[in-house]
Amino acid sequence: MLPPVPVSGLSDAERFPALAPERLELLRRLREHSFAPRYTFACGDRLTTEGLEAVRRYERALFAPRHSWRHGESPDWLVRLAAYCLEQVPFYRHRGGRAADVLALPPIGRDDLARAPWAFVPDDVPAEDLLTYSTSGTTGPPMPVLSSPVAASCYLPALRFALDRHGVTLEGGADRVAIALVCAQRSTLTYASVVTPLDGAGFVKINLAESEWRHADDPARFLDDLAPEVLTGDPFSFMRLAELPLRHRPKALVSTAMTLVPGVRTRLESRFGCPVIDVYSMTECRMIAVATDSGHEIVPHDLYVEILAADGTPLPPGQRGEIVVSGGFNPCLPLLRYRTGDFASLDLGDDRVVLKDLQGRSPVRLEDSGGRMVNTIDVAQALASFPLAGYHCHQGLDRSLVLAAYGADVDPGEVMAALRPLFGGLLITVEVRDTVVVDRKVRPFSSEIP
Repeated sequence: MLPPVPVSGLSDAERFPALAPERLELLRRLREHSFAPRYTFACGDRLTTEGLEAVRRYERALFAPRHSWRHGESPDWLVRLAAYCLEQVPFYRHRGGRAADVLALPPIGRDDLARAPWAFVPDDVPAEDLLTYSTSGTTGPPMPVLSSPVAASCYLPALRFALDRHGVTLEGGADRVAIALVCAQRSTLTYASVVTPLDGAGFVKINLAESEWRHADDPARFLDDLAPEVLTGDPFSFMRLAELPLRHRPKALVSTAMTLVPGVRTRLESRFGCPVIDVYSMTECRMIAVATDSGHEIVPHDLYVEILAADGTPLPPGQRGEIVVSGGFNPCLPLLRYRTGDFASLDLGDDRVVLKDLQGRSPVRLEDSGGRMVNTIDVAQALASFPLAGYHCHQGLDRSLVLAAYGADVDPGEVMAALRPLFGGLLITVEVRDTVVVDRKVRPFSSEIP
């Protein structure tokens, strides 16, 4: 038998305070399912009745008619946000500036958040409601991102908005599984849960790694029996899923975390018989945009987007530069001019904002000594315990691996030992470097393997 789900300090009643006890029957069935994986975690949305109403208000605002802005214009809501941040958020208060000149404030970056994430939590946010997420580390060293139950659950309205743009409706209901998050990693947290805003519909996060299951055919049997409305994941996990004898046809596949290459999208749509929707998101501000025929449309109604040149000069619509965002629905991390490290041009319509030719996190294929895919997330996690300011991992066509590790107190042998379980007997070279040359266009991973 697989080991039971770890017990945390919260009961299910505390994890789902707004759901009646009978609404938790589906959760029990998901945990005890004959084909279920080895769950490694237990969690809930922690939404109170007041929190649930806040999520519903956000969804109503998200789907309400909206208006774009003109280039260089500061909408009233953005000025109000800046005034709030300059008064309530320690980082912005210490830095200073005028709310009316919000677009003249210096941009911030990942290093600012990583250095002191608590400094971005407003003074008036209750500390007992804080949640902590960690970025995957595939675009830099992992860092904690603080959030709240309402902010976490507001991802659901954003997902429904993205699905709606492709004619897909996420219905939910207490007797069905709404969403399955599919991973293909060496290890990750996995669990079963229910979604309060969807009337207690089921949610599962699973990992397709063979070690997580009793039998090799259990992943397909599990998903076929659950028949989730929507599958979410990244291109690598979907390609692995496509190899399984899955019969279920979901309403949609929602791809996140990495750029969805057109050829991969076509192959997945043919395999699963449903639209494959590309979503641009990041842990710092969750969902940003959804791919449409006209480009990546900005999803949140409360997210302001600019395009900056390399020297920080704002660029007009149509000119390509770095994507910079302000706002977002996380009250524990209000952002003012946050540099994403991704690139596009901007198209400002009357009722929507669109990113053109988005260049985000392109998938990088790494392989072990046997030619099997190694997920970059697994590599990032293997390196997470080392005091690295950054790293660049490159794999040659012969599969040899070179890791440039930026951190003076790092033992190359220990780094090599951490990578060996992932890559087997490949030639691995670790180069420890003392200094970091910052270039926003450089990514932690590259590969000559197509």
